[in-house]
Amino acid sequence: MTQQKTAGRSSASRTALLRLAPLCAPALALVLFTGTVQPAWAQPATDTTRQATNTDLLADFVHYVRIENVELASAKGSELMARGLTGSEFVSLVEASGDIARFEETLQRAVRVQALEPLAAAMTLAYEGGKLERARNPDEIARNIELLTSTDRGRRIGEERLMYAGEYAMPQLLEAFFDRSSPTKQVAAQRVIIGLGQQAVVPLCVAMMRVSPAQQEQIANALGSIPHRTSLPFLADLAASTASEPVRTACRRSIEKIGGAGDNDAPALYRILAEIYYAQRTDVTSFPGEEHQLLWSYEPGAGLVMTAIRTPVYHEAMAMRLLERGMRLELSSGGVGNETLALWVASNFRRQIDTPEGYDNPAYITAGADARRAAMYYAVAAGSDVTQRVLARALSERDTQLARLALAAVQTTAGVRTLVADSEGTSPLVRALSYPNRRVQYEAALAIALANPTSAFSGSDRVVPILASAITGASTRIAAVVAPEAEAYQSVRATLERMGYTVLPQARVWNDLAAELAEAAGVDLVVSIGVHGDRIPALISDVRGTGKTLATPLLVLTNQQSYTETRRRYASDSSLAIRQSAIGDAAIAQSITQLVEVAAGGVISGEEADAYAAASLAALRDLAVSGNQTLNVSDASLPLISALSEVQGEMRLLVAEVLSRVNQTRAQRALLDAAMAAVGDERVNLLDMVSESGKRFGSMLDQRQVAAVVSLAQNGNDDEATAAAGLIGALNLAGTELVPLILGAQKD
Repeated sequence: MTQQKTAGRSSASRTALLRLAPLCAPALALVLFTGTVQPAWAQPATDTTRQATNTDLLADFVHYVRIENVELASAKGSELMARGLTGSEFVSLVEASGDIARFEETLQRAVRVQALEPLAAAMTLAYEGGKLERARNPDEIARNIELLTSTDRGRRIGEERLMYAGEYAMPQLLEAFFDRSSPTKQVAAQRVIIGLGQQAVVPLCVAMMRVSPAQQEQIANALGSIPHRTSLPFLADLAASTASEPVRTACRRSIEKIGGAGDNDAPALYRILAEIYYAQRTDVTSFPGEEHQLLWSYEPGAGLVMTAIRTPVYHEAMAMRLLERGMRLELSSGGVGNETLALWVASNFRRQIDTPEGYDNPAYITAGADARRAAMYYAVAAGSDVTQRVLARALSERDTQLARLALAAVQTTAGVRTLVADSEGTSPLVRALSYPNRRVQYEAALAIALANPTSAFSGSDRVVPILASAITGASTRIAAVVAPEAEAYQSVRATLERMGYTVLPQARVWNDLAAELAEAAGVDLVVSIGVHGDRIPALISDVRGTGKTLATPLLVLTNQQSYTETRRRYASDSSLAIRQSAIGDAAIAQSITQLVEVAAGGVISGEEADAYAAASLAALRDLAVSGNQTLNVSDASLPLISALSEVQGEMRLLVAEVLSRVNQTRAQRALLDAAMAAVGDERVNLLDMVSESGKRFGSMLDQRQVAAVVSLAQNGNDDEATAAAGLIGALNLAGTELVPLILGAQKD
């Protein structure tokens, strides 16, 4: 990603800077439409319509909207939009019309007409985007800064436009702020900078740490006039590190002015601010809804440098930067705390999760001399205490994808001490056994089994049953549907079943599912349809208040009236999707797929299910071989016995091997029944497993089974007969069982 430097230094840098702005050309309005048919304005213009000028088409559109001729308004507006004007060109066209207010009022009328609504929305997008594009143009910013020292009217226009440009104007505003040759310009620039508020804080703080003491004092004083606590860690940092008493005094004075009196611990303040960025709070998001945010650095001789970064990874980048500065300060005073490390590891994991496919993150270089390693490298190096803290955060925030990455790190570093209870009474690893996501449960159980604990702990009785359930149940998908109307329930149920879900009975309200939820191993998806208005928040609260659905993906299908408000209210919840119920079965299926992918990492595939089954069987085998009594494999005997008839091939033999180490009558008898029902090599291998059980625990077979073994030894083919004879010996059966074998081989 090319870094963008202070405007006014070269035409090339100005051109590059424009690329940072999200350009809102009319063609972007295609996102407002679905389906294969494009709106008329998106179609290429015909030769006959190209004769009209852009000015004529805009005037005609305004005229026909105002006289309510919808057909002609649509035709003229569509032709104008089809000409592909850039955002700036569209704004210039509107301004050239001579009556901007008339155009804006016309758009408000058009958007209320159903047939014109998409076209009006597209024009609004082009117009607003064009204004933003132009305001952020470095040349335009330079002109507006010059207006600050012109007439009163010019000053007001300049201030208004610079405020609209926002953070993008900071490089040139800071230059003007430092320009001692023009005190009037300095004061005017300072007034705009303070007026920008939060958008000015980070650029100012980044510059403050690199400029001369005189300029540091200047910035510190300005920060005291911006009532945002984002500057606190930087001011505390500089106050503690500077050799200049005027700078220190300015920093402390500003800290007091913004309400940070007594806050002198810079590393702690950096961590607090990093938490705010990690939470992606709107007060540290300069451009909500835009594709890019800005990262800042300061280069002596070049000034403030802005780098565009995709919004999904911006907050993590800022959190990591703040924490890294805090770490340097902590190192100088003794050592880095695990809280700081855990937040950095969590931020790095979230960066990995949120990075758009194919995107080269300018804040996390992965190639070249300055390349950083994968997030997992730092996580495992941090040790189990840090990764357990990350896991605790993930469980608390219902962040399934983060929980899985934390568990992968815990498995690498797991030891018995990872099971020690924390302030909540249990370790995060143990709490993960109850997290409402199958992957998290399986991976937590595998991590605990790997630790091979020898002393009981709260939750130890759940580990073996979870491992056993992974053998045949990992690919099972359970969905719950809340639908007041039976017809709506049946429609959604049909869609879910086509997607491979097993659907619980209809629930008109959430509490109708209490009995089914108590029996279900887990719920992988909740869908509501026909729930509207104030009942939606109540339903969401009920779902999130139930242990098994605390973090389960939830799709709410509601009417058009409830859709907008509900979607806005829950916009930050990635485990929740709001859609209009009239979107159709295909769109519902697509919404489910997208929701489950984002919230839970997608459904468990067949390959994943096989991998979980194999890993769980291996863990159970290791526990059985070690004779672990805390995680007693006998607790899994019933699901293992059931699995004997459900799995095939090598997996079946692995199940049999584990059962051969279970000292239970039902286990040995189930093994023999499975062997007698099998044929060929599988029968021989299963008989060998029964023999292993007999060697360890003696015979627990009933008389019917003993007779079957003797009969097989007498009448089976060589391999089967030999295996059966070996079983008789391993079981140490009485001589009366052996004699018929000897005598049966002799001739009278």
